[in-house]
Formats: sequence, C-alpha cells, structure tokens
Amino acid sequence: MSDKSKYSQKELKEFEELILQKLKLAEEELKTLMGSINHSTDETIYGSYGGVKTLEDGAETMEREQMNQLAARQQKFINNLENALIRIKNGTYGICIDTGKLIQKERLMSVPHTMHSIDAKLKKG
Repeated sequence: MSDKSKYSQKELKEFEELILQKLKLAEEELKTLMGSINHSTDETIYGSYGGVKTLEDGAETMEREQMNQLAARQQKFINNLENALIRIKNGTYGICIDTGKLIQKERLMSVPHTMHSIDAKLKKG
C-alpha cells in the first residue's frame, strides 16, 4: 500500500461509478421485496378463513417478518451507499474513521461503503 493520504479524482470517480451501480441494484431489490411484502399482506387480509387460524397463518407471518427484515437490511445498505457518495463529495471517502489512514483500494472495491480499514475492523472484532 502506498503512503498517499487520499485517492485521486480518477479513483474517486471509479468508486462513485461502482457505488452507483450497487445502489441501482439495491434499490431494485428493495422495490421487489416491498412488492412481495405488499402482495403477501394483501393475500393475508383477503385470504382468511372466517377468522380461523391455520398452520399456514404462522408460516406466512414468519415469512413476512423475514421479508421485512430483509427489506430493512436492504434499506440500511442503500443508506450506507448514499452516505459513501456524500463522503466522496466532501473528500473524506476512503479514509478510515478509526485510524485516519487510507483504506486499501481492494477493500473499497469489495465493500465500497466501508468506513473502516481492515486493521481497524479486525481490532474491533
């Protein structure tokens, strides 16, 4: 790793394009999840059997909860990607918030929204 303290404009543009691609995919996945959640909710409302609980009700509820958790996780990922774009704009992208050192490019390419170097991440456990 080099001793530079910031990424070049060219490198930042590369990260920005990667983040925008991931953001687009994440938003599409969230939209699909939300559609599935809304669809299963509609079926539950209109598909009850005179108020009688069935085994399927429990399974549907569990599945809906899992989908809600996935949607919440996806929304958090989207927020993290959007925050990474903000850091690119304000010049703090790629700098570890724990050590103040440059995060390795390879790490940023695989986890573009990270704010921690691999050393800082390993120390935290």
